[in-house]
Amino acid sequence: MAYARPVIILFLLSLVHAANGFSGWVRTGGPGGGDVRSIVASGTNLIAGVAGGGVFLSSNNGTSWTPIDSGLSNNNITALAASGTTLFAGTNGSGVFRSTNNGATWSADTAGLSRLDVTCLAVNGSNVFAGTGNGVFLSTLTGTSWTPVNSGLTSLLIYCLAPSGANMFAGTGGGGAFFSTNSGTSWTAVNTGMTSTFVFSFAVNGTDIYAGTSGRGVFHSTNNGGAWTAVDSALTSLIVTSLAANGTNLFAGTVGGGVFLSTNSGAVWAQVDGGLTDLSIRSLAVNSAGIYAGTAGGGVFLSTNSGTAWTSASTGLTGTAVTSILLNGSTVFSGTFGGGVYISSNSGSTWTPVNSGLTNPYVNALVVSGSNLFAGTAGAGVFLSANNGTSWTAPDTGLTSLTVNCLASIGTSVFAGTSSGGVFLTTNAGTAWTAVNTGLTTLSVQCLTVMGTNLLAGTNGGGVFFSTNSGTAWTAVNTGLVNLFIDCFTINGTSIYAGTDGSGVYLSTNNGGQWTALNSGLAGTQVYSLALGGGDLFAGLVGGGAFAITLPDTTWRPVNQGLPGSTVNALTVNGTTLLAGTSGSGVYSRAIADMATGIAAPVRNIPGSFTLEQNYPNPFNPTTTIRYALPHQAFVTLKVYNTLGQLVATLVEEVEQPGVHEAVFNGADRASGVYFYRIKAGDYAATKKLTLVR
Repeated sequence: MAYARPVIILFLLSLVHAANGFSGWVRTGGPGGGDVRSIVASGTNLIAGVAGGGVFLSSNNGTSWTPIDSGLSNNNITALAASGTTLFAGTNGSGVFRSTNNGATWSADTAGLSRLDVTCLAVNGSNVFAGTGNGVFLSTLTGTSWTPVNSGLTSLLIYCLAPSGANMFAGTGGGGAFFSTNSGTSWTAVNTGMTSTFVFSFAVNGTDIYAGTSGRGVFHSTNNGGAWTAVDSALTSLIVTSLAANGTNLFAGTVGGGVFLSTNSGAVWAQVDGGLTDLSIRSLAVNSAGIYAGTAGGGVFLSTNSGTAWTSASTGLTGTAVTSILLNGSTVFSGTFGGGVYISSNSGSTWTPVNSGLTNPYVNALVVSGSNLFAGTAGAGVFLSANNGTSWTAPDTGLTSLTVNCLASIGTSVFAGTSSGGVFLTTNAGTAWTAVNTGLTTLSVQCLTVMGTNLLAGTNGGGVFFSTNSGTAWTAVNTGLVNLFIDCFTINGTSIYAGTDGSGVYLSTNNGGQWTALNSGLAGTQVYSLALGGGDLFAGLVGGGAFAITLPDTTWRPVNQGLPGSTVNALTVNGTTLLAGTSGSGVYSRAIADMATGIAAPVRNIPGSFTLEQNYPNPFNPTTTIRYALPHQAFVTLKVYNTLGQLVATLVEEVEQPGVHEAVFNGADRASGVYFYRIKAGDYAATKKLTLVR
């Protein structure tokens, strides 16, 4: 029997590994919520995709959700599409997954995809379209390969796709809207009257086409995009991420403004937010029960009265995308994508939101400069707090690119790396910003780091740049780098480590003059975060958890015991503890000493085959031991599930050596009843039943 995973693993703090008393990662007390990127109605079912949480099914109009993730190796879901019982899930980093049985099982469907960051999906007749960071790809509902269909597209960053009869619309980042009448074989730009080139969403209602844009609200066309008219009267939030039509009602989901309703084709809008606790809307869907809103951090909400009132419809659906973690003395800050900034004064045991004045909750980066705290956001520039996050202001004068991916400080100088404007510098707490881009041939800056008085910039497509004069001039330093998409840095003396988007980790010991790959044992190539602590180098991967190297060793080992198999966006060392910010499950902590050598399980006589023994004692109260044997080294997962197929605990998730191993499950805080434990080791898999009796 295959069991699906829930979005958050419940960690039993008393869980131990029998070999050395190791407890693994522990989820901190928050932040909480669910970043619901996509909702689709499929017959009588609802399907929801959660960033970092996987795919969920509801057959009761959102009253409760069940995870449907069997075979889904990446739970960072960015898009969904449905055609009958065939479902498609787009991920950030692993391409597309296909299910032909309503999500019961999934298989990877990536052949022909040149980029695995899928931003959107759409089904039109017998065809399915995938939008990526490298254009549009076409497959058939029954096919297993993809073909690029990009002729005529002047921008290959695809944000949204929508069928209109036999035709297709594509919304892009920088190129506006495009239209195809031949299944994407060729595209034509259709932007007359549209004043924004960033199109985030479409809705098709008969012959009416609506486009939601970044910063310019909604546009309306009645002739397949031949001409557009702005329809934004009373639409007070102009970043429109999602649109949905239901009869004569048109709904717009916005960033920070919640949901708006128009009953006259967008001529006038009214805000309909009663009961919505999260006003950043990621997705909208309609079925016979009403309208559903997927939010950036609060899960799903349902309205049965056209948005007049909303109720939470998120039972079983949770997850948080944590983008950054910052230490300031004994205080820990976490920036989230959709939930703003949280603060903890007890090493993450509890978190409190600190968002007064922070009008954009999509926080990409945090940095401290003196007594000031800066937050870089997606779409609203930089915010400043002079009182540890109690209140925020937006000091953005001169900052012409408002999507801030990264921040760094040298003394009183603060640098902001942006998505399209390069690097900006302020020396007066953000009162004024100045572009410092001389020599920077790529203006999409993903990461910044300080090396003494020098500055390094990692870019999207341009590689690494080095500055010795506070950004006044930059020099490209890319010799040896085979991938010029740089996501993160960390510094160890004269050693610079760079994480790339697709080629793993690289090391330079001469200020970037020469780079060498450092990837032995690294089970993943998209590296979003790096950190140093206790003589170890740690890497956070897309969909692959965390890995470590004990320097000067050159081989990575997984350190994922208790860490959900999601994307690790941020790694920060807090004394003797490593904090990991994940996509979908909040913040986790682990003692660095526990990861010094991984799990050293006891090795007896080498077994001749894989075996999983019956737990003992059984029945048990409250602890029981599970023994298993490995004939050779293997990556082992040992997990406990309840009778609903929901994951209760992850006991083992590491590479282990041959021998006989034991793990202990503690059910002290679980209800009496039957549970199942399942092992996977290489190609071997087995499941057994255990009974907890109070």
